Amino acid sequence: MIPPMNTLSRRVPKALAAAGALLLAACGSAPPAPGTAREAVESVWGTPTARYAVPGGGERLEYASGPYGRTTWMIDLDAAGRVRAASQVLGEPQFAAFAERAPGLSAEEVRRALGTPGERQRVRHPDGELWSWRYPTNDCLWFQVQFGPDGRAVGAGYNNDPRCETASDARS
Repeated sequence: MIPPMNTLSRRVPKALAAAGALLLAACGSAPPAPGTAREAVESVWGTPTARYAVPGGGERLEYASGPYGRTTWMIDLDAAGRVRAASQVLGEPQFAAFAERAPGLSAEEVRRALGTPGERQRVRHPDGELWSWRYPTNDCLWFQVQFGPDGRAVGAGYNNDPRCETASDARS
């Protein structure tokens, strides 16, 4: 049975307002404060895009805005499920520190550090994969990690984001 219109007209705006508030909170709010419970984080931020185990029995919650988004928040929880730290991991300072330690890391270790890549593509030489992340920058770059045939990172660095190439660039 369909509820009377006056009931619907009261429920729909409230539901839309609640959904909008959650979306704004997750997208534009400050990261959760240390000590915040996992349930409170997920009620505001929603379901994480990935979860990773961390030493000491804790967990890392990933909130990636990809594939075209330019932010990935990592929220670290302690063994009791309370926030230890929260950080936006896609940025030049983070990439500089990561690039030095990237060679030899597994795909899981790379994802735990940088989150889900915005794009993954196969490469032939050496046979492996190239993962790419967009990030907040005024330049038209993305950060990339290349994996070898053994599934381990062989290097990391910046490259031009192909979304920025125009038809006139292709003729040059």
